Amino acid sequence: MAAPRKVAELARVSAGRGMRVDIDDHKILLVRDGDDVRAYAAECPHAKGPLEEGAVCDGRIVCPWHKATFRVSDGALLEPPALDGLARYPVQVTPDGDILVSPDRIVSDTAATATTDTRTLVIVGAGAAGTAAAAALREFGFGRRVLLVGQEPGGPYDRTSLSKFVMAGTMPPDEAPRLRPPEFFAEQRIERVEAEIVRLDVAGRCAHARDGRRFAYDAALLATGGVPRWPDIPGAGLPGVHVLRSRQDAAGILAAVRDEARVVILGNSFIGLEVASALRERNLHVVVAVPDAIPFVKQFGPRLGAMFKSLHEANGVAFRAGHAVRLEAAAGRVAQIVLDDGSRLPADLVIAGIGVRPATEFLQGIDLEPDGGIRVDAGMRAADGVYAAGDIAHVPLSSGGPSARIEHWRVAQQQARVAAHNMLGGSERYDGVPFFWTYHYGKRFEYLGHAESWDDVVIDGDLAGHSFVALLVREGQVAAVLACQRERETAFLAERMQAPLAADAALHIMASA
Repeated sequence: MAAPRKVAELARVSAGRGMRVDIDDHKILLVRDGDDVRAYAAECPHAKGPLEEGAVCDGRIVCPWHKATFRVSDGALLEPPALDGLARYPVQVTPDGDILVSPDRIVSDTAATATTDTRTLVIVGAGAAGTAAAAALREFGFGRRVLLVGQEPGGPYDRTSLSKFVMAGTMPPDEAPRLRPPEFFAEQRIERVEAEIVRLDVAGRCAHARDGRRFAYDAALLATGGVPRWPDIPGAGLPGVHVLRSRQDAAGILAAVRDEARVVILGNSFIGLEVASALRERNLHVVVAVPDAIPFVKQFGPRLGAMFKSLHEANGVAFRAGHAVRLEAAAGRVAQIVLDDGSRLPADLVIAGIGVRPATEFLQGIDLEPDGGIRVDAGMRAADGVYAAGDIAHVPLSSGGPSARIEHWRVAQQQARVAAHNMLGGSERYDGVPFFWTYHYGKRFEYLGHAESWDDVVIDGDLAGHSFVALLVREGQVAAVLACQRERETAFLAERMQAPLAADAALHIMASA
């Protein structure tokens, strides 16, 4: 082992913030744990977020970027989107308060004890939730058969990069970041099966694939996500009309893009406006046709929605309020959109961003909600031996309000880890704070919580300058948070919102972060 080196003094390490030190090419995070110090890799395993810019509170390390969370005492993973814990380094504190660290990583000694469980577990859906669940089952000690079944070719990948970076041309579709390298599945003996499940027989505990294969299971996790909604109007099937969900969809859109193309985006979903931002980076003419004059009113209210609209307009996007009633063709492909007021929008390319519906048509023996989702309990159970997570799951909210189906990438992974625990006999509950991020013109916006209603909006910072935290407040309590370029503060808020948080207390947390 390499000799330890002095890297800092104990008095300089804050209890609420990690300190970054470098030893040769090792980036190391020092975290204070009482009078002890822990040393971990300083970059988040998910996307190399700088952990020293995040939060340390309540025994947890929170990444500033995507809010992956790790345990202070041993670096173990607590919350995704990271799928691994933090690498550890030997560290000691001398009687004089000097901190000594060796650059030799410690081989993990925190692996779960293998269970004696002999069942077969099937995960239907190989996206964010399915991959997180498969990794968690091995992390939690399950040693028998795990099948990860998904119909999209290739290994699981970060789907959120499609609308943010692939559409901008800075990342080819087939280079979207993998959630796990191919060797991971082989090493962990996770059977990655490419198949489309067309029927799940809950009573018979068997998943049936379109090609005739059958996958018997003892317990199953449904993590099939959503299917993009196509416009239900004449002309929606014309060439030149697209949705964006997969790498194949992205490749089709990029193949149709040419210089000076006129693009119309239907709907004001997050994906739709992220695509608008990305295509403006390519200097394309972009019009967004929206039902309402202001985007995101339902999610954030008119003041914050107007901020997003102004940002897009300042970058050359035009908005047209109205509903599309039909698409018209010329030379065999889409050429224009007719709105309900009779106006026409020329279009060489149309991208529908009008939301998704739960991919649940294959289920038998489980009652579906009116929107096609699946009601689960707080342990993610949908029925005996069946669990669900992600876009398809209606989950009880910790606030005591009605259940909600939350279409957020990190939420899907959080729920999948809860389901994995409980598939192995655990009693975990999903009570996390939902987190979502969206990217427009180089600016990261973060959304914490889930608010159906609020009676006040408290702004801390510069809304027009896109450096702010907006508290959506209901009866004096923070119901949700929208923020831009204030990642350290939101790392603290993500933890403090685990319990009821008064608006005044939230402002104090931000002031002292």
